[in-house]
Amino acid sequence: MAIGGITPGASARASSDTPERTYRGPFTIMTVLFFTWGFMTVWNDILIPRFRDAFTLNYFQAMLIQFAFFGAYTVGSLIYYLISMFWGDPINRIGYKTGVIIGLLVAAAGFIMFYPAAIMISYPFFLIALFVVGLGFAMLQIAANPYITILGPERTASSRLNLSQAFNSFGTTIGPIIAGLLIFKVFNGPGSHGAQSVKIPYLCVGGVFLVLAVCFMFAQLPNFTNTEHVTRGAGALKHPHTVLGMLAIFMYVGGEVCVGSSIINFLNLPKLGGLSHEAASKFLAFYWGGLMIGRFMGAFALSDMRRKLRNTVVILLPVIAFGVIWMLSGRANALHYGVMLLLMLVAFFLGASSPQRMLALFSFIIIALLLTGMLSAGAAAIWAILGIGLFDSVMWSNIFSLAIDGLGALKSQGSSLLVMAILGGALLPPLQGIVADHIGIQYSFMVPMMSYVYIAFYGLYGYRAGKNRTDVPLAASGNVPAQIGGI
Repeated sequence: MAIGGITPGASARASSDTPERTYRGPFTIMTVLFFTWGFMTVWNDILIPRFRDAFTLNYFQAMLIQFAFFGAYTVGSLIYYLISMFWGDPINRIGYKTGVIIGLLVAAAGFIMFYPAAIMISYPFFLIALFVVGLGFAMLQIAANPYITILGPERTASSRLNLSQAFNSFGTTIGPIIAGLLIFKVFNGPGSHGAQSVKIPYLCVGGVFLVLAVCFMFAQLPNFTNTEHVTRGAGALKHPHTVLGMLAIFMYVGGEVCVGSSIINFLNLPKLGGLSHEAASKFLAFYWGGLMIGRFMGAFALSDMRRKLRNTVVILLPVIAFGVIWMLSGRANALHYGVMLLLMLVAFFLGASSPQRMLALFSFIIIALLLTGMLSAGAAAIWAILGIGLFDSVMWSNIFSLAIDGLGALKSQGSSLLVMAILGGALLPPLQGIVADHIGIQYSFMVPMMSYVYIAFYGLYGYRAGKNRTDVPLAASGNVPAQIGGI
């Protein structure tokens, strides 16, 4: 069974003879991993306002947090790509399980480095620690996502990926709430430097990642390898739709991170309620929770359930989300967010049969929401920005799938190139910071807006650039593409 151009080798031959086998235990363990790294990725959104105050930084300097973290993705993926180009795909040689363990150990080392950085009260040291964490997460991205597709029948690979990514988004939903509580309140001692409040939380997280690495070492997980068919060369770069897809991933990750990184400071504006950092951090759950809702919908939409039942569940998910928000956050917040949920449900069904149409449609909706957030005040501006997460939910999967469509044996190499394009999360937030320093945080949303303009272009034309007219469009299958990867 070939997944993304990677064929399991000797250690996986048994599963090749029984393609219907499902590894439920290993899949559960991998889903816990997806949740954990999603939970920690969004802590950067808490570090930005925390360090901005503690080190008296401007917006550009504070956004270097994302530059260090997501820049590491690019460096790690570039190293991986160069190795695969000259010596063959490393994951094929060492196996997915070993790749995950390496990623966990590197990330753990970065988290532990926060302790000496806090003692030294050194912002550059914190950035170095975040860079190391990013290197570990890059390895996890490269190894874990295709691994999920192999842990069961190929026909349900998309559903498994969406479900794992949904739990990743569950982590990004509750992560800001817990991080805000720990960093702004529990460990924020009176009279101490603000950077000291991250020391214990990050040290504990480093310990958790070390424990996860040990658990993976002893867990009964299939360690698929393939040393017989190793693809070399730079063939994936010869496909225009893949190259344009790299830029689309660059723009998507940059746009998503820009919005998430700016929400706390955005809600701190007097015209938007002047919320404290601790109070504003709770509202991040609406933004990142939107990705979770959309990905859960995708998981069921791509499952083996009967069509009528599947559509019923897809409709019920935003209804359930609305009810949960009503109970936990109150009537006013639920009604405001409910408008976004309804808009998302309509858009989901309008574009569900065509990934490129969905990509363009969701991009135009996000552009409209960003304009609303920039040009209005009060509840309209707040919920327009918070609602963007709902429409971000399907973008990575659609761009990724369109970009590697037709690559055949080069899909693994193409995947590493697309992960490399996560560089957008490193470069665009500092650019937004520069704009915010000059014209204010509200109008700085013009930076991510330009990102979504390009993504709309990719959904309208870029996905088919350079492809032969005889190529079968990805949408011909009538399915929403697989959810591969995610932040």
